[in-house]
Amino acid sequence: MTPVSACFETARAFIEANTEIDSPPACPEIKLWTATEVTPLWEATEEALLRVNLPPPYWAFCWAGGQALTRWLLDNPELVAGKTVLDFAAGSGVSAIGAALRGAAKVEAAEIDHMACHAIRLNAELNGVAVEVLADDVVGAPCRWDVVVAGDVCYEAPMTAHIWPWLVRLAAEGATVVMADPGRAYLPRTGLLRIASYTVCTSLDLEDRTRRHVDVFKIVG
Repeated sequence: MTPVSACFETARAFIEANTEIDSPPACPEIKLWTATEVTPLWEATEEALLRVNLPPPYWAFCWAGGQALTRWLLDNPELVAGKTVLDFAAGSGVSAIGAALRGAAKVEAAEIDHMACHAIRLNAELNGVAVEVLADDVVGAPCRWDVVVAGDVCYEAPMTAHIWPWLVRLAAEGATVVMADPGRAYLPRTGLLRIASYTVCTSLDLEDRTRRHVDVFKIVG
């Protein structure tokens, strides 16, 4: 067994031991390895990786933005059918899986959290679809996708400043760039066309309420 495959099998064992298979409320067609509460999994992750001050295991939850974005993809298959798709900052990979289920020719999911990368592979396997995982910061990469989707990525000012110019450039170069946002403070106020809205059930482990309103936008020039 290669070091890479050994690492994946270790991650598989950890994820399967600390999460359960469930479906996001807005996307019952999709199954994910999901945590029931954040703190025990967070502590288990730090213990397993022998590291402290790790980011919370966001990959083990389907956030409101990801749910809404995926629901929109599932309901609008013509956007992705036969096309190349990037799920940017993919988290659990739910939107990548949605695109693959709706006939995308190739789906890539970009994530800088390596445990999230393993979770995406397991979630894709669980749903019987092919998703190529990019374990790197792809911001600044040349446009090679027909469609780029991103759910709830404007939650911090530095994050938005890092990604926004690149997403705008991808749209200018011909990609369809779609974002879902549940009212984060740092979402840009210009250059966005709202194309759908959803009310999505979420968890008090993640949010300050059990339901959030989420808008889906297309980046426009």
